[in-house]
Amino acid sequence: MKQKNLFGHPIGLFVLFFTEMWERFSYYGMRALLVLYMTQHLLQAAQTDTHVFGFTALQAGLQALFGPLSMQALASHIYGLYTGLVYFTPLFGGILADRVLGQRRSVILGSVLMAIGHFLMASEAFFLWALLFLILGNGCFKPNISTQVGSLYPPGDPRRDGAFTIFYMGINLGAFFSPLICGTLGQRYGWHYGFSAAGIGMLVGLLVYLCGRKYLAADQMLPNTANAVEASPLIAKEWQAIGGLIALAVLNILFWAVYEQQGNTLQLFAEHNTDWRLLGWELPSTWFQSLNPAFIFILAPVIDRVSRHRAGQGRQSSSVGKMAFGSGLLGASFLILIFAIDGIEAAEKISFLWLALCTLIYTLGELYLSPIGLSLVSKVSPPRLVGMLMGMWLLSTFFGNYLSGYIGSFYEQVPKQQFFMLLAALGVATGLAIFAFKPLLKKAVGSD
Repeated sequence: MKQKNLFGHPIGLFVLFFTEMWERFSYYGMRALLVLYMTQHLLQAAQTDTHVFGFTALQAGLQALFGPLSMQALASHIYGLYTGLVYFTPLFGGILADRVLGQRRSVILGSVLMAIGHFLMASEAFFLWALLFLILGNGCFKPNISTQVGSLYPPGDPRRDGAFTIFYMGINLGAFFSPLICGTLGQRYGWHYGFSAAGIGMLVGLLVYLCGRKYLAADQMLPNTANAVEASPLIAKEWQAIGGLIALAVLNILFWAVYEQQGNTLQLFAEHNTDWRLLGWELPSTWFQSLNPAFIFILAPVIDRVSRHRAGQGRQSSSVGKMAFGSGLLGASFLILIFAIDGIEAAEKISFLWLALCTLIYTLGELYLSPIGLSLVSKVSPPRLVGMLMGMWLLSTFFGNYLSGYIGSFYEQVPKQQFFMLLAALGVATGLAIFAFKPLLKKAVGSD
């Protein structure tokens, strides 16, 4: 049956757009509150009389590895573990869908698990169980919702790139509104109102998906291995490409370790060291996390236009060069905060405009690295290994997110300027490393 279209794309694309938008609303709404909730409420309660299932064992395990931890350092480690595992489980969720459940049932299962996780956050006792449900649910949901976007289009369809751009806007639309709604409810009226709003958002996304299933493509399952054609051995050029991607993935870890501070130590800085007064009204500090998706909306079309203009003049930068530039921008963004807090007293606060400028610069860095890296993996991977290598690339994000928690545990142990200088140095060093290896990496991954 011929697929019905809307604005030149299959209706199924817009079903997936709104499903992903609400899922990202729930994820980023919960993330906006997570570190504040732990440092201002949960971990204080856990130290007194409130029993959090599994907390004692987790705390003992982390302290056995890293020594005594303050509440902020402990919260940072938990944040890193949670956000890291969110990027680890999709590898297995994709396998589960390919071999057992199919994409549709995997998305439904993931949505239900995440909704349960959000509502479990209403009880301090089930906090760690809530995180577990969210991690497992994301593993089922994340890889399979994206796969279904591509399945709507036949091979070679020129609309495919535009479809993923529309889908990416859905991600950022949810990420923009969630801190404004969930963050405000959590900070102004009670933590559990914010978490419940995230859960309701997930249920709305599930409802959209269930109502629109008839517009989606059929599940794509792997063929029986007994009937699969044996793949030919990799040639030297393919091994070079794989080696180059592995090198970039290792450097990608450091990028995300610095970048993910926005949900961790930068949120604490926004809460305790930033003045959010605007026209006589005190804005919730969680609105800080809406700046990044807002800047993506603004900057992404500009970067695309500049890139196409340079390409038309034959001056297009290589993918590796763009990634080096993006990492350098990430590091440079923290120089803004170092300058802003120079010479002020510990009790003084800086204007939120300084934090907004920092966010603007590292968002620009993100746009030069994250989508470019994903595109590069899809272009230079041997076709029969593209799924595995994409999983490897996402796995580097897992290590980066966990490392962000470890780095964040030093936030209270050193002066703010030294901490931000560490982040700046890591970002710039990553950019310089990519640039230094640029000739070798370009040879390995090709002219792109």
